[in-house]
Amino acid sequence: MPLNNDRRPDPIRLQTGALVIISFAVVLFLLVQARFLLISLATAIILFSLTSDVINFIGRQRIGVIRIPNWLASIAALALIALMLFTAVSIILAQLNNVIVVALSYAERAPAAIASLFRWVGEDSEAAVLNSLRSIEVSGYVRTAAGQASNLMQAAVLITLFVGFLFAERVWFQTKLHNFIRDTEQAEKVGRIISSIIHRVNYYLLVKTGVSVATGLLVYFVAKLFGLDLAVAIGLLTFVLNYLPSVGSIVATLMVALMAFVQTGDTTITAAIFVICGALQFAIGNVLDPLLMGRALRLSSFGIIISLVFWGAVWGIPGMFLAVPIMVMMLVVCSHVPALRPVAILLSREGLPETEADLDP
Repeated sequence: MPLNNDRRPDPIRLQTGALVIISFAVVLFLLVQARFLLISLATAIILFSLTSDVINFIGRQRIGVIRIPNWLASIAALALIALMLFTAVSIILAQLNNVIVVALSYAERAPAAIASLFRWVGEDSEAAVLNSLRSIEVSGYVRTAAGQASNLMQAAVLITLFVGFLFAERVWFQTKLHNFIRDTEQAEKVGRIISSIIHRVNYYLLVKTGVSVATGLLVYFVAKLFGLDLAVAIGLLTFVLNYLPSVGSIVATLMVALMAFVQTGDTTITAAIFVICGALQFAIGNVLDPLLMGRALRLSSFGIIISLVFWGAVWGIPGMFLAVPIMVMMLVVCSHVPALRPVAILLSREGLPETEADLDP
C-alpha cells in the first residue's frame, strides 16, 4: 500500500505569515513617510528621559521649609532644553556657512589633489580618477545639504513642543499605567522595565557625550596645531560622528585626513594628522569608552551594525544616531517577554540578556 507523503501547508500558518509580512511592510512604509515627525518624537522622548530624573531630584529638594514645585522644575528643564537645542542648531548653521565657503573654494583643486593619490598606479589611472571627480557637481551637493540643514530649526521647534507635552503628562503617567493594565503587579513590572530602559539609554548617552566631547576637543587641537582652516568644524564633526558606534570614528578620521590633504597637498602632514587622529580614536574608542560603559551597554557588535544599516536606510543619518538607543530599548523589552527572549539573546553581547533581578532598584 503506497505511503501518502503529501504534506499540505497549514492554512493558518500561511495566513499568519502573510499578515506578519503585510504588517511589517505597512509599518516600514509609515516609518519612511512620517520620518521627520517620528525622528523629532524619538529625539524628544530621549531628551525627556534624560531630564526626567533631574526633575525628580529637583522636586525633592527644599529651600528651608519651601519645597520646589514639580511644575517649576519642569518649566526650568524645558527652558534649558530649548536653550540647548537652539544654541546647538545656531552653532551648526554658523559652522555650516564656513564649511560651504571653504568647500566651494576648494572644489576646484580637490579633484586634482585626490587624483594625485593614485599616481603610483599610473598616469592613465590618475587621469581617469581626475575626470571622474571633475564630473561631480560639488557645488550642487553643497547647496542641497545647506538647504536640508534649514530643517534643523524646524526640528528644534517641534522637539521642544513634544518635550513640553511629555512634561505635562508625566505627572499622570503612573496612574494611567495602573488603570491601563489593571494589575498592580504587572503595572509595577512594566514601570521597572521602563525605568531600566531610561537608565540604560541615559547612561549610554551621558558617557558617549563625555567621550565625544573629549575626542572632538583633542582632534580640534590637532587640526589647530597643523593650521587647518576648518579646525572648529573638524572638531564639531568628530564630536557628532563619535555617536555612531564602530563606523563613526573611522569616517571622522578619514574626513579629517582628506581635508588636510586637500588644503595642504602635503602627504607627510596628511599622514601625520591621520596617524595622530587615528591613535586618539583608537585609544578612546577601545580603552576609555569600554571602561566607562562597563556592562551598561551589553549589545552585540554585529547587531549594532545591522541596526545602523536598517535605521540609516529608513530614517537616513538621524536614524543612525538613534539606532543604538532604539536597540537598547528592544533588548530590555525582549528580555522580559518570554516569546521574544530569543531575540534578546541575539541582540545581547554575551547571549545573556537582562533578567528580572536586573530590574530591582
